[in-house]
Amino acid sequence: MQDKNYLMIPGPTAVPPSVLEAISRPMFGHRTEEFAAMYKRIVEKLQMVFQTKNDIFVMTQTGTGGMETAIANAVSPGDKVLALVTGNFGERFAKLARIYGGEVDELSFAWGSPVNVKQVEEKLAANQYKVVLATQNETSTGVLNDIEGIGRLVAKTPALLLVDGVSGVGGIEIKVDEWQVDMLVTASQKAMMLPPGLAMVSVSKKAWEVIEKNTSPRFYFSLPAAKNKYDSWNTPYTPGVSLYVGLDVALDMMVKEGMDNVYARHKLLARATRAAARALGLKMLAEDDWASPVVTGIYSPEGIGADDIRKIAKKEFAVTFAGGQGILKGKAFRIAHMGFADKMDVIIAIAALEMALKKAGYPVELGTGMKAAQEVLLGGND
Repeated sequence: MQDKNYLMIPGPTAVPPSVLEAISRPMFGHRTEEFAAMYKRIVEKLQMVFQTKNDIFVMTQTGTGGMETAIANAVSPGDKVLALVTGNFGERFAKLARIYGGEVDELSFAWGSPVNVKQVEEKLAANQYKVVLATQNETSTGVLNDIEGIGRLVAKTPALLLVDGVSGVGGIEIKVDEWQVDMLVTASQKAMMLPPGLAMVSVSKKAWEVIEKNTSPRFYFSLPAAKNKYDSWNTPYTPGVSLYVGLDVALDMMVKEGMDNVYARHKLLARATRAAARALGLKMLAEDDWASPVVTGIYSPEGIGADDIRKIAKKEFAVTFAGGQGILKGKAFRIAHMGFADKMDVIIAIAALEMALKKAGYPVELGTGMKAAQEVLLGGND
């Protein structure tokens, strides 16, 4: 069946049937009581997921649009910015800050390694920054960064902490208020189980003090413009109404499952995927201590290109894996297990990986990875 495909990439991810049904409902006006009531419901549920009492704006943008919104409203030309970079998306955050005139001090770490919090402490002690940029879940490498530890340090300074949570929020716990995150950005097409098109941005009181004095030009990305419509539960410009409807339903699914269960499910799928890859003799991009719960980065075997494995998996078995990015292009591939993902998605992914490896000439004993994954999945959360 050529129309049956299995999407195992870190965005866009599979969309639940109930969400697909919701976004296909008849259109209604965005300047209506119906929309306002829905937007209010959405924000209340997002505040629970974000673990915050801060304002949260749902904006018709991609994840990168959400990141640019945070930068455009927090960084004025000449501001000193500390960018913590552990991969491709950390680099993107830093690039955005430069575009808006920020004087960016880039603290970079090896791809596959997390932010070293001790080095952040040393940087903050020696410099005065206006903004600190961090990535919660670095999708390009499958690394999870210590936002709690970073937040604790930044909170002791006047700087704002801006966090890219695009690929993590909804699949990885984050505590915006407790960890003192001033702006958190996420998007619809990852663990939030929607098509691309929405960004969600939370804003602290400390951040508002900076935003109101910001001198960077902004129009569509203006948070003050969004704030002007927030009390009436509306948006300054036409929103993606159907995606809001879908977000309302997706959040209901997450609430019904229970956020603790959502996070436990993602961790279980990650352990199973990693166990399978190791059983096949493959090397991980990230060590267990800082491995992402929502995406697993894997080096291709020596002498076999990662993209060759991916092409076979897609062409022969209709399973799509993500390729390596930046310096890892052609050297690694990534298997996502985020959002609308369950145990059988991992089983399908590992089965396809084994067969693709065998076809690519790698000496694999079929079933080796499957057995390792099954043992983890049968063990549940033990």
